[in-house]
Amino acid sequence: MCGIAGWVSFDEDPRRQVPVIERMTASLALRGPDASGVWCGPYAALGHRRLAVLDLEGGVQPMTAGPEGAEVVLSYSGEVYNHDELRTELRRRGHDFRTRSDTEVVLRAYQEWGDALTERLEGMYAFAIWDSERQRLLLVRDRLGVKPLHWARTPGGLVFGSEPKALFAHPAVRPRVDADGLRAAYSLLFSTGPTLWSGVREVEPGGITVLDRGGVTERRYWLLEARPHTDGPEETVEEVRRRLDRAARAQLAADVPRCTLLSGGLDSTVLTALLADELRLREGPEARLRSYAVDYSDQAERFTGDVLRTGHDTPYATEAGAFIGTDHSTVVLDPRALLDPEHRAAVVAARDSPIGVGDMDTSLYLLFGEIARHSTVALSGEAADEVFGGYPWFHSPRALAADTFPWLLVTGDEAAMPLHPDLADTLAIGAFQRDTYRDALAAVPHLDGESPVQHRQREMQHLSLTRWLRQLLHRKDRLSMAQGLEVRVPYCDHRLVEYAFSTPWELQSSDGREKSLLRAVGTGLAPHSVLHRAKNHYPATHHPDYNSGLQDMARDALGAHGGTVRDLVDERAVKPCLDTDPAQLEWGDRLRLERVVDLALWLGHHRPELVL
Repeated sequence: MCGIAGWVSFDEDPRRQVPVIERMTASLALRGPDASGVWCGPYAALGHRRLAVLDLEGGVQPMTAGPEGAEVVLSYSGEVYNHDELRTELRRRGHDFRTRSDTEVVLRAYQEWGDALTERLEGMYAFAIWDSERQRLLLVRDRLGVKPLHWARTPGGLVFGSEPKALFAHPAVRPRVDADGLRAAYSLLFSTGPTLWSGVREVEPGGITVLDRGGVTERRYWLLEARPHTDGPEETVEEVRRRLDRAARAQLAADVPRCTLLSGGLDSTVLTALLADELRLREGPEARLRSYAVDYSDQAERFTGDVLRTGHDTPYATEAGAFIGTDHSTVVLDPRALLDPEHRAAVVAARDSPIGVGDMDTSLYLLFGEIARHSTVALSGEAADEVFGGYPWFHSPRALAADTFPWLLVTGDEAAMPLHPDLADTLAIGAFQRDTYRDALAAVPHLDGESPVQHRQREMQHLSLTRWLRQLLHRKDRLSMAQGLEVRVPYCDHRLVEYAFSTPWELQSSDGREKSLLRAVGTGLAPHSVLHRAKNHYPATHHPDYNSGLQDMARDALGAHGGTVRDLVDERAVKPCLDTDPAQLEWGDRLRLERVVDLALWLGHHRPELVL
């Protein structure tokens, strides 16, 4: 896992501006604390920051192949899990290898198959290939968009980077935000392509962006499809088990210490059990996989349920760890530590965005920092809810009947930020959400003859996988990489996603509740209490001292640092949240305050030019 950056210009020679690529690369130092490198040629400059995971001695980047003047140059981030199989095939085709790294496999695969290499890669990745002979830049992103990749046009070409901050280190790209950017951010629709930042785009998940002398082209090499499903109930469960097991086994490979994120929910427990079994097969019956959970020092005494949380995680995580036989640890955080200004600022800087979830972001960042002291790779149960229909909106008559994105019933734009009335009129977020929803539904693939129930559930699953999941993957990538930790997500294996998406809803909900298929797979892998536990979201603190401190931070954001903040925020809507007894502050009101604080931090860190 790493950070990549670079630029191509057909109007100037990057070799005369080496400090530019060095600054761009240095901006991603947290993503790659182990090594740094740059390559410069007549029209292109590529940079790389490395977090060494495979072939620690080899795999140095940017990596080149071919004769001088006609090099193919690669800067690569991520993991290709089938690199051993591809290396074997490429050797049969005459390629020699200098390293054991998956990086070199990607480079040789491009030499052999060109852009068609994307059809053969399995994993999470974002990479750039400069083909010197063809004077052509290729940007590629994995199918589900686990790893980020941003780019922007310049007068003479294009700049790119894992994160927008790398682009802003280039003199041709300024941190500028217009109404379209704020509309995209605060509408909570989680599109890809255009971003919050004016002129900055993401390579689409499953997408390719190409720059040559003819200009820029974008296309998709993978889209989620609906396919006929012919397996019966038992065959379906067995096939899901086979695909998940294959993904878990492949993603355990690393030359550094590994662990899992074990919350005590169904998703992480089933995954951890499969990984622990595989580790014992590889290293012997005494091998123990590390697992981690997060908790707050007051949670056992103060937990209160809300719209997203049904119970205290720690007892379930501890039981699951004992049942599976992991070396389990609970990272216990003091709720007051979540108010530390340095922690909050680090989180906002990592995100490059004012949109987050407050204390849940800060606690995840601190959890990752603690894990990174012992492990370099962590495996997570992210995406199981999207793949297997785990969210309440898959089962709520109100959500199924609603003519909008289902998560907006829980987290609408007024919760994202009570916008200043003048700005709210300009952004017209409600109309934007309605128009975007219609476009999103039009992109959902269907099969002829679907029942109304199947038709609607297909829409819900597609919206969840192609939109809601994107912000969760963004959150996990940014906060983990800011701590030098690689997080892998086996439930995002595209073969598993494709199979589950095409499985009829009656099999997805065969026991009358969420995640029927995964629960069937988990029989024998998880304790009964976890297997039948209700869906629970990432924990939040309930300590009134945190609420009180947050209110103080929001007052400061609107006061001493609030000139621009007050231009964007409806203070009348925020004031009741500031005046509420901290012990009575509800989750939605607290989220409003979190967003005010993060907005002020974001403005202070990036100092964006606002064009509204």
